[in-house]
Amino acid sequence: MEIKINKKKKALVTGGTGFVAGWIIKQLVEAGVNVHATVRDPSDDAKVGHLLELSQNGPGSVTLFQADLLEAGSFNAAVEGCSFVFHTASPFILKFNDPQRDLIDPALKGTQNILEAVSSSDSVERVVLTSSCVAIYGDADECAFAPNNMLNETIWNTTSSAFHQPYSYSKTVAEKEAWKIAEAQEKWSLVVINPSLVLGPTVSGKSTSASHDICLQMGDGTMKAGAPPFEIGMVDVRDVADAHIRAAYIPDASGRHIVSNESCTPLKLSKMLQGEFEKYPLPNKELPKWLVWLVGPIMDKSMTRKMITKNMGHSWKADNSKSKEKLGIEYRSLKSSIIEMFQQMIDEGSFKKS
Repeated sequence: MEIKINKKKKALVTGGTGFVAGWIIKQLVEAGVNVHATVRDPSDDAKVGHLLELSQNGPGSVTLFQADLLEAGSFNAAVEGCSFVFHTASPFILKFNDPQRDLIDPALKGTQNILEAVSSSDSVERVVLTSSCVAIYGDADECAFAPNNMLNETIWNTTSSAFHQPYSYSKTVAEKEAWKIAEAQEKWSLVVINPSLVLGPTVSGKSTSASHDICLQMGDGTMKAGAPPFEIGMVDVRDVADAHIRAAYIPDASGRHIVSNESCTPLKLSKMLQGEFEKYPLPNKELPKWLVWLVGPIMDKSMTRKMITKNMGHSWKADNSKSKEKLGIEYRSLKSSIIEMFQQMIDEGSFKKS
């Protein structure tokens, strides 16, 4: 499905140094769009240099703006003159001290602040929000209660909280707030992308996302004794970026969209890598659930026994048909995604051979 991108209309991407944001910006610039990108510090060459290179090499351009998710009004300048806004900025961290401060407040208040700037603007036509599949479900065992044992866009996460799966809770409250704000006005439309676990190479060449932690633990020997027995949806970052752009430029796009290629486990990922990277200590078996339940919380304080019970050893399935039919997404091979990701991490020295 081909889409028409109006090169004369500017687009804003929040969280410009992020994993998904980098590919959205790259694809827009290559299409000839002039992009506004918000970052924490536009003068930090180590973090924003790759974005400026895109601007130099592509038919489009990138203009950087400083913005803070928690600071009201900080997005106003970046929004000015933009027809499309891609709100990707939201913390995705696995280790934190205060879930309210570190996850929930930035996700919720950041969404409120960007949409306040959008509503104050006369130029914005559409907002595309990066939500997540975890705004649909809280724990994997809930798939068994979904229609046909498969998650879909009509379902909402009702089980996460600040104390159980706080990241999932942060994405849920942020998306709900976005819909509340969008439905209270008629100036702009909202379309939401709900990706599963995002894999693949980064535009910057640096592995900065929490998504890279699985690869890191497989390659550095952390999982050498065995991989944890959990299943989750996975998808290539370039497909996620493509979904965002299609959601913006397809006039009839609406609602939520599960963007997930297939369900997979760390062990299956490991087997995809073993033929290419046999000199690395990749796991060859799964750990029994009881063992993870017993020692997991001791090894990792963010891993609770409740989380292990409700997520490990359960089947995970999601219906991605809407993303294919309404957005025209053609998913890349998951094997190629993980191989490219692993190779990039080798190149940057993330781990050493055993």
